[in-house]
Amino acid sequence: MQIRRAEAADVPAIVDMIADDQLGANRESPGDPRYLAAFAQIDADPNQYLAVLEVDGKVAGTLQLTFTPGLSRLGMTRATVEAVRVHADHRGSGFGQHLFEWAIAEARERGCGLVQLTTDASRGDAQRFYERLGFEASHIGMKLKL
Repeated sequence: MQIRRAEAADVPAIVDMIADDQLGANRESPGDPRYLAAFAQIDADPNQYLAVLEVDGKVAGTLQLTFTPGLSRLGMTRATVEAVRVHADHRGSGFGQHLFEWAIAEARERGCGLVQLTTDASRGDAQRFYERLGFEASHIGMKLKL
C-alpha cells in the first residue's frame, strides 16, 4: 500500500469511485473528457494535491487536499479535504483512516494550522468516521449552485 500524487492515468479509477455512491451516481458521468481537463488544472496548481492510495498496483482510495493561505488567525494556512473515497472492495479495511493520517501529516508538514472538510448532511456514516478521527462539527456549511 502506498499513497502518491495522482496521475492522469488514475482519473478513470478516481471518477469511478466518486460515482459509486448514492450522491455521485446521480451527478457524475465517468468517461467524460471534462474530468481530464479538471485534472490538468489540479495537477498544475501547487496548492492542490490529488492523492491516491494504491494497493497491489490498483487505485483503492483517493482524496484531494487544498492548501489555502489566509490572513485570519495570524496568516494561517488551512488544508481542506475533499472528495474522499475508498473503493467498495476495500471499505472497512482501515484505508480511509490511513488516507486521513497521511493528509493530516501532509498538512502539518506544509505548516497548516488546521484541517477542515465538509460532508453532505445525508452522509451519517462519514460524519461518524470524521468524528472518530477528531473532527468537530464547528461550523455550518453552505453552498450556492451556479
